[in-house]
Amino acid sequence: MFIQTEETPNPLTLKYIPGKTVMETGTLTFASQESAWRSPLAESLFHITGVAEVFLGQDFISVTKTPDQDWALLKPQVLGSIMEYFMENETVVIRATEEEEGAPEEEEELSAVVKEIKELIEARIRPAVAQDGGDITFERFVDGIVYLKMHGACSGCPSSSVTLKNGVENMLRHYVPEVQEVRAV
Repeated sequence: MFIQTEETPNPLTLKYIPGKTVMETGTLTFASQESAWRSPLAESLFHITGVAEVFLGQDFISVTKTPDQDWALLKPQVLGSIMEYFMENETVVIRATEEEEGAPEEEEELSAVVKEIKELIEARIRPAVAQDGGDITFERFVDGIVYLKMHGACSGCPSSSVTLKNGVENMLRHYVPEVQEVRAV
């Protein structure tokens, strides 16, 4: 198995591309070893000293290290752990939370503006952000302000505020006149 690695704009995060689907739908962020119980892959990565966050995208895994660790030492350990996981498992296993098991899918009534914002994020913004090993998700739209959450390599990235203001905000304001500002949550 060959796993590609790519640097991201965030120097603390590397993007690992195993050449197969990681997440069928959506994305997941594991910000601690305690939260990693939902994914055996994330659990195994958190056993490596220096792993601070694991993000699972559609076809990649972003791993964020602690500032005191060196990628020269950490990268081979992460590669080995990912390779070992995929040699034993065909797909990434995600355990459901109690809320997911018991809650029926509710169709949220969305305004036309929110639908338009979400469509732009899905079609134009998320694919571009995924190229850098991250993700961006819609949280809410209140009084002309769009609140977005950054994940993976984008979370804590020095250039994420520039991306939000110069890229995302300009695009949303251009296509959706009701948008006045974009903020990270």
